[in-house]
Amino acid sequence: MPSFAALGNDLYTGRRSVDFVHRWKTLLSIAAVVVTACVLVLVVKGFNPGIEFRGGSEYRVSGVATTDQDLARQAVAEVVPGTQPPAVSVIGGDSIRVQTEALGAEGTSEVTTALAEAYDVDASDVTSSFVGPVWGEEITQQALIGIAIFLVLVSLVISVYFRDVAMAGAALVALLHDLVVTAGVYALVGFEVTPASVIGFLTILGFSLYDTVVVFDKVREQTTGVLASENRTYLEQANLAVNQTVVRSINTSVVAALPIASILFIGALLLGAGTLRDLSLALFVGTLAGTYSSIFVAPAFLGFVKSRDAKVRAHAEQVLEHRREQARLAEGGSAGDGSAEGGAAEAALSTSSSTPASSSAPGPRAQRTQPRRGQRRG
Repeated sequence: MPSFAALGNDLYTGRRSVDFVHRWKTLLSIAAVVVTACVLVLVVKGFNPGIEFRGGSEYRVSGVATTDQDLARQAVAEVVPGTQPPAVSVIGGDSIRVQTEALGAEGTSEVTTALAEAYDVDASDVTSSFVGPVWGEEITQQALIGIAIFLVLVSLVISVYFRDVAMAGAALVALLHDLVVTAGVYALVGFEVTPASVIGFLTILGFSLYDTVVVFDKVREQTTGVLASENRTYLEQANLAVNQTVVRSINTSVVAALPIASILFIGALLLGAGTLRDLSLALFVGTLAGTYSSIFVAPAFLGFVKSRDAKVRAHAEQVLEHRREQARLAEGGSAGDGSAEGGAAEAALSTSSSTPASSSAPGPRAQRTQPRRGQRRG
């Protein structure tokens, strides 16, 4: 079985090839199904906004002997009945975070006392803070403005850098794909959306853009001047470029995903570092989605656009016609060689049949009778 390095070398040289560009219908259909599923999750289930976005009160109980979350829920329900169930999570190994609706000064004091009694700690070990909904709205608005500005700047930079609107459009499609997939997985898991989550979304967009630019830079290198040649089509050269960057993209994503996975699964889930899981989940899902989109989505969309370009289609017809002409010439040459060999064989046969054999036709000297010894010649 060939090694991964040998496979990468074969893909780079073209001895092996995976068709990422010509199969754009299949690849874009798969991407559309995934994006549709994520949108349905967002519509049906929706996000779980953190306290920074919805507003409310937050309590932290430090130095607890047990991390049973039901104690916090029961304590809050006894003090402020009729409100929404609080969001309770474990912070570290000996702290509990409780988030409730916005409460007044009296309600905050009662909840603080109830939590201290439930976990058998001093009241000074329970801290409280209040986040107003106005600040949450401002954060949401700023996050949306930041993403919009990012997408506009990305489209302008890629258009100027590659000087190709199709590549810029494909890069934006890949970015939107990564954003929607990450948001859908985030909603499906049910993690709270916090400012750290927004930072993670912006970070993975940058990673996805970087990976896509690396792939398209190789595509630009391989397709420069291809329309003036009759050997290969634009889509064939673009597909070769994608194959040449597959191994590099996979290696880059693995190197980036391993430390993020350690933060997510070991730090956040096993050790209880709840402040990191919001950021690490967005980074982990976004890194994998960005690698997938840079290989399967962006090149496929580029193939979809270029296959409808008049110049690219006309050049592809010229290349195919040139190949057909070369095939006809090759067949004619092989047939001509066969006719020449047949004529030479027939000439050889006719020459050998017209030449007398020396063993069956004796010469004149052989036909003369030699005189016997002692007999005079007359």
